[in-house]
This record gives sequence, C-alpha cells and structure tokens, in this order.
Amino acid sequence: MYGIIVLVVYTAIMLGATLIFSKKSKDTDNFHVANRKLGMWQAAMSIAATWIWAPALFTSAEKAYSSGIPGLFWFLVPNVACLILFVPFAKKIRERMPEGITLSNFMATQYQSKKVKYAYLGQLSLLSVLSTGVQLLAGGKILSAITGIPFWVMTIILAVIAFSYSQFSGIKASVLTDAIQMILMLLACLIFVPWALSMDGGVSNLLNGLGGISGEFKHLFDGNGISVLLSFGIPTAIGLIAGPFGDQCFWQRAFSIKKGKIGKAFILGALMFAVVPLSMGILGYVAAGSGYVAADTGMVNFELITNLFPKWVMLPFLFMVISGLLSTVDSNLCAMASLTSDFGASMKTAKGSMGVLLLLGIGIANIPGLTVTHLFLFYCTIRATTLLPTAMTLLNKKLSGNGIFYGIISSVVIGLPIFAYGNIAGNALFKTIGSLATVLISGIVALVVSRREAARCQQ
Repeated sequence: MYGIIVLVVYTAIMLGATLIFSKKSKDTDNFHVANRKLGMWQAAMSIAATWIWAPALFTSAEKAYSSGIPGLFWFLVPNVACLILFVPFAKKIRERMPEGITLSNFMATQYQSKKVKYAYLGQLSLLSVLSTGVQLLAGGKILSAITGIPFWVMTIILAVIAFSYSQFSGIKASVLTDAIQMILMLLACLIFVPWALSMDGGVSNLLNGLGGISGEFKHLFDGNGISVLLSFGIPTAIGLIAGPFGDQCFWQRAFSIKKGKIGKAFILGALMFAVVPLSMGILGYVAAGSGYVAADTGMVNFELITNLFPKWVMLPFLFMVISGLLSTVDSNLCAMASLTSDFGASMKTAKGSMGVLLLLGIGIANIPGLTVTHLFLFYCTIRATTLLPTAMTLLNKKLSGNGIFYGIISSVVIGLPIFAYGNIAGNALFKTIGSLATVLISGIVALVVSRREAARCQQ
C-alpha cells in the first residue's frame, strides 16, 4: 500500500510542478539547454540529484556494511572529487563552444571527424542506456517487493513516470524536478540518521560497525584495506573520476548554466550530493555494528529501515529512493534527446529518442541475474574510455581525429574485456588491470597515432 501511495503522490507532485512552473518548450535550444540561463542553486540541486543514482543509495550502504571504512571511503571520496575536478573542464568547453549542446558535437567540431563524432555518440548513448537500466532495476526491485506488483511491470511504471514530465519541457523540467527530488532526499536523510543514532545502542553500533559486519575492515591500508582498494577502490575511483567526463548529463548542464555560475554550481552540487551516500553509509555501519544479518547486502539500508523504524517511515524512504533513481532517469532522457541535436533533429525526434532509451533500459533491467553493483562497475568503466581524449583536447593537447577514434576503440576492445572477466570471475587483479587499461589505452593510442600522423605530414 505504501509503495502505491508514494508512486501516485510522487507522480502528482512532479507533473504538477512541471505544468505549473515550467512552460512547454517549443524550440530545441530551450528544450536542450534552457536558453543557457540556469541559476547556481537550481543547477547545483540538479547536479547533485542527477549524480544520486542507485549506487549512491544502495552501494554506499552495502560497502559500509560489508567492507567498513575502506568500502565507504573508496565510494564516497571519488564520488565527490569527480564533480569538483570536472569544474575547469566544464568552464573550458563553455568558453570554446558557447553555443554548444553536446560533448560529441564539440569533439567532432574540434577534429572535423565523423569517426570521432560516432565514437562519442556511441559511448554517451550506451552509458545513458545502462544507467537507465540500473535505476529501473533498483527501483523496480524495491517497489515490487513492497507493492506486490510484478517486477517487470514496475520497471515500466517507473519509466512512464519519468517520461511524463521530462518530455514536457526537457532540461527545464528535469532541473525543476531535480530540485524537488533533492529536497525530498535531504529531508529523508535528516530523519533516518539522527533517529537511528538516537536509539538504544545507536552510536555504539555505529562505532562497532566501522569495520564492517566482520569487524575486519577498520583501516584503509592494512591487508584488508588493500584488498578493498584493489577489488573495489581503484576500479570505482577510475570510473567515478571519469563519470562526468563520459556523461552527457553533465556536459548538458555545463552548457545550460549561466556562464559565470558553472564552477560554483558544480562545487555546491558535490557537497549536497555527499550528504546522501554518507547518510546511507552510516546506516550500513549501524546495521553492521548491531550484528544485523542482511538477506541481501545490496539492500541492507532498506532492510534495516524496515526492521528498525515504525512502518510509516517507509514513506519518506520510498520518496528518497524514487527521487534518487528517477532524477537520474529523467536526466538521462534529456541527455539522450540532446544527442539528437548533433543531427539537427526535430523536437519530435528528440522526444522519440527518449522512448527508445526507456525501452532499452527496461530490457536491461529485466535481464536475469544482473545486480546493481556489477552493472554500476561495468558502465563506470565504459565512461573511462573517453576520459583522456576529452581532457587532453580541452587542455589543448594536439591530437588527430584518427588518434582519438582508434584510442577509444582500443580502450573498448582491450580494456573492457579484461575488466569484464575480472568482474565476472571476482578477480581483483583483473578488475584493477582492466580499469587502468581502459582509461590509459585511449590516451596512449591517441597520442601515438596523432604523433605518427604529424611526423608523416612533416616528411
């Protein structure tokens, strides 16, 4: 019953706010980048909400519960740092292409290369599809368990809700609803954490749980801490640092924010974001310190809240979950729609691409055996394929279109299979090697090919 109430109320709030406060977009520039007039606060809340995806809500608690201090550290710190590191690059792309909309078009324009354009379009589109799939997977799993509605039906319901307001005014609807979603998430955190700590044994459970459920993970760089670093920390850090660089959602916001507010918006957004995974991590520590044995470690915060608090507290938790998941889904929808601008597509085509994205996301969410954490690590690595070529281009490093293209392809062909094997086999060494190979190969190959082409031109 709680789940159905939350879904109905949530949909009414988001649709109502969109219809009342956001005018329907009639041109693509308004639909994709809000005429480049987003203010600092609304942009910051949108950045934070967009970055709060399924892993921020669940992986943070899972890693705190299972891997103690190093588990949460290697999830939280790179998550915050990446948004701050992105700031100078967001400013540079806006300076070099003031009227831009997409990263793919910027890179294609810089190198006058269709190969570069399609390589970036492929990476950005695939990321949007996988990201949407993991949000629907996590949301559908929880809401199906609560409402009794079949999982596959719930993934469709969530997709329809996100589409209903996103297609109305594009990025403006996404930013408006993101702000509301962020407020709901922060309010939920202010309820759960103080309440959990104020209960009998709350603080002592937190302190006892800092080492995880086994009590063996209290330090970053002892034997157990190093094992977390290799199996989770390095792959996660690489994927997260690459996150904004390989995600059109954030380039789209860089093009949409008022020019003088870009840096402040991203830094403020990073700080707002940190509150949510830190809060969920604290719940993970409390669960571990109390000796709670989770039926599903990936949902340990959900289980703890179900068992620790009165039943009505499930309402704010579900609002937080839906807000966190659908804020990323609606941002993905707008990002996918903006990519159609590379071809001068109409509003109808842009909205059609949103529908295609949701169909693919629903399909991925319903693949048997997939977990949130595994899918998260996989698409984090995909984002890393374009990190170095993008950063080097914005830092005015001389590269060629062929160098960029072959660098990205090499990264995908060599790095991703190594990482996928490590992930499937649970091999920490291969996970680390795969992550490093994915991010480094694209840059190395791009430099080597570009220099060879330059040398041939000089002969």
